[in-house]
Amino acid sequence: MLLEVKHIEKSFEKDVPVVRQTSFGVKENEIFALLGPSGCGKTTTLRLISGFEHLDKGEVYLDGELLSSNKKHIAPQKRGIGFVFQDYALFPHMNALDNVAFGLTSLPKYKRKVFAEEVLCRTGMGDHKHKSPAELSGGQQQRVALARAIAPEPKLILLDEPFSNLDAMLRDSTRKEVRAILKKAGMSAVLVTHDQEEALSFADRIAVMNEGRIEQIGTPEEVYYKPETKFVAQFLGRTNLFEGNVDDSDFIETKIGCLKLDCKARGQITCSIRPEHLTIERPNGTSDGCTRGIIVAREFKGHDITYHVDCNGERYMVHTDNRVLFERDEEVVVKPLEPAVVLKKATEF
Repeated sequence: MLLEVKHIEKSFEKDVPVVRQTSFGVKENEIFALLGPSGCGKTTTLRLISGFEHLDKGEVYLDGELLSSNKKHIAPQKRGIGFVFQDYALFPHMNALDNVAFGLTSLPKYKRKVFAEEVLCRTGMGDHKHKSPAELSGGQQQRVALARAIAPEPKLILLDEPFSNLDAMLRDSTRKEVRAILKKAGMSAVLVTHDQEEALSFADRIAVMNEGRIEQIGTPEEVYYKPETKFVAQFLGRTNLFEGNVDDSDFIETKIGCLKLDCKARGQITCSIRPEHLTIERPNGTSDGCTRGIIVAREFKGHDITYHVDCNGERYMVHTDNRVLFERDEEVVVKPLEPAVVLKKATEF
């Protein structure tokens, strides 16, 4: 592992932990995301890695070197880590070229601007090198900030909500450009974000944080399709939750009928199934024994439709493509397309 974060903790006021026993690793040439709601501890974790905050417990290693512990703290500028701030933090009185050259203190002065221009060209900003930050768009400022972070060739780049100040279309295009730049440069990065779509599309692996703890780490597909906890299931998009008693079986009786589970279970369980893993049909002769429901709401989104179906007093969501057409108050049968995922209990964390 390039970066190893081991059991780190941090408290501020009244000794309330903001980060609790957090551990994860980042591989060479990997983009890793810390995803969670505001106040969950993800930015504090990033600041502990960068050295802007001192940790209370635990250890942080980069390429085998101990950077932080409760007895050792290497200064941020000596860690070999680049940082892209949420507001980009470009120097307003310097043009793009000078902003990138500013941190190249290890090079002779006559080489700094030459190398800075090369890095700007790699980020697609070579033609804007003489412009001040005020003359650049948000996306262009973002790329200059990235160029400034990668120019000293750090071992790791930290990105703190770097796309949050951009509008939706620019955010999507800039995200793709930044990912391509990092991958081409062979750099490892840690992204902090509260945006689920951003984490799923940008990162190679994701750590989902909640109240200072990491609840699950995995690839975007793993954390989305196989959530381990109720929080992960609900935070990473919409889901339907079912509770019930299972007797060493991989089936559970629910208000939409009998659901197959992704594994055998015993006792009181909670399981999750994504709305796109359900479909709806009109009742017919082959639907005997299936639970019928009533469509109580319909959300047309162009490429797909979300139906809210009432089954025996409980509401469930079903995503279909735009060719599956039903109207409100229509009677339907809800059918699963995939097994439901059995969730771990909160006490297991």
